[in-house]
Amino acid sequence: MIKMLQKRFALSRQGAVDLIKGCIACVFQDISFMLPVGLLYYFVLDMMRGSVSGNRIAFYGIGAISCLVLIFIATWFQYNATYLATYVESGVRRISLAEQLRKIPLSFFGKKDLADLTNSIMGDCATLETAFSHYVPALAGSLISTTLIAGALFAYEWRMALAAIWVLPVAFTITFFSARIQEYFNRKSVVANVALENGVQEFIEAMQDLKANNSEKRYLEGLYKKIDYAEKRHIITELGTALFVVSSTLVLKFGIATVALAGSILLIRGEIDIPLFFMFLLVASRLYAPLESALQNLAAVISTRTNINRMNEILDQPVQTGDSRMTNKGYDIVFDHVGFSYNTEETVLKDVSFTAKQGEVTALVGPSGGGKTTVSRVAARFWDIDKGKITVGGMDISDVEPEALLSLYSIVFQDVTLFNNTVMENIRIGNKDATDEEVIAAAKLANCDEFALRLPNGYNSVIGENGCELSGGERQRISIARAFLKNAPIILLDEATASLDVENETLIQAALSRLIEDKTVLVIAHRMRTVSGADRVIVLSDGSVAEQGPPGELMNTGNIYPHMVKLQMLSRDWGI
Repeated sequence: MIKMLQKRFALSRQGAVDLIKGCIACVFQDISFMLPVGLLYYFVLDMMRGSVSGNRIAFYGIGAISCLVLIFIATWFQYNATYLATYVESGVRRISLAEQLRKIPLSFFGKKDLADLTNSIMGDCATLETAFSHYVPALAGSLISTTLIAGALFAYEWRMALAAIWVLPVAFTITFFSARIQEYFNRKSVVANVALENGVQEFIEAMQDLKANNSEKRYLEGLYKKIDYAEKRHIITELGTALFVVSSTLVLKFGIATVALAGSILLIRGEIDIPLFFMFLLVASRLYAPLESALQNLAAVISTRTNINRMNEILDQPVQTGDSRMTNKGYDIVFDHVGFSYNTEETVLKDVSFTAKQGEVTALVGPSGGGKTTVSRVAARFWDIDKGKITVGGMDISDVEPEALLSLYSIVFQDVTLFNNTVMENIRIGNKDATDEEVIAAAKLANCDEFALRLPNGYNSVIGENGCELSGGERQRISIARAFLKNAPIILLDEATASLDVENETLIQAALSRLIEDKTVLVIAHRMRTVSGADRVIVLSDGSVAEQGPPGELMNTGNIYPHMVKLQMLSRDWGI
């Protein structure tokens, strides 16, 4: 049962156990609410018999107090077993999703956008938090307690019991049959929500470009349409759910009528007495109230299927695994007939073979879309290749746990990601255990001193979300400083100097020359000035190695490389 609940509701093992405890607590709470009904029945019976003495009054007084105490205790346990346990599980679920995303190959993120994943971690988790604190345990508690109470009623008078409970299967059947329709409505609402969140996020991120092109009004018109559509989908979803829930609860109302009708007939025939008739009326009035909530809860539980399926899609994704122990001898990177595609229809790398030797700089060049960035990503096992083999020091990287493998790499991406923290802490990401002195030393190597000391608090200045307080070149220098601080034996540079002016580019290249001694360096660059100092050049075109060799040799024997150098020389001389 625990495994079934884990799969059905995307729970941890402890979360499934806590859900069972919550359901049991709700059963006891619902039964405790029926205790005053039984006490009232016997009190009325005694009054009709004229046997209400002082002792009996004291008994009923103590009984009433006992009922209140039991209801309080049952409610206290129910609150702890549902609400508090749910909040703990909600945190565990978010962490487990984040951990799963950390281990999933980056190919998965190419199929998902940021708003969709954010909605899964925040929105879907919040929806399930509400479901497991308010809906699921209460629903299970109502169903189980109603079954137990119905059994007790049949023990008293089966005809009256049948008149009371015949409405239950009818009402629940209506709600169950609405499951597919409700799931369809909810799925449409989720899609509309994700589209809206995407639009809002894109609008905020692209504000500068929209203003520059006077396109704000036009973009907002499209965003307003997304808002209206999301609102429309939510209204339709609520109306669709309400249609079945209201129909189900309406059926429940007939239960009291049939109890009164059947009781009247049996009473006239003399087959039951007035106290029994009175008890069934009391029970019926109390029985249907929680069931109305249960039907609403059932509709809410059904509507969570879409959210659960979205979360299970993440949790069921295969993760990258491997041995945390590394067996490499040296740090040569060898691509051996490597093939790779982001999906089955688009081949990006075709039979790529080359060696990036330790102690040398290997440059990847070629036309845009040729596969340069992809080569650097698969070299660090951000994606797993489809064919061939990639080795580091003779060790197949597909057999190594990704985090262990990445301890060998210092990487500078073309697109820099910074955090809303200080310059110091943004650089320290390269090595969380580094001292302030080590961070500053790495920053100086990356020429960060020039701008960091001009900030109000120097290296302790907060640079805003994604480094919005800095220029593009300053942001990239922080990224390069991280690589210096990590000081790994393999360095991947993806357009590392793209945002630097000529002076800073020269300084960075001088620092890189000190850093790369006896290391394996893989550089992606479009500037031939950057490539000219490389030991070996790999020319990628249409996902294949078109040419490779030392730069000087390729100038004489190659076709693509000399052409690229010539074009850059012509563009350098261009002016307005």
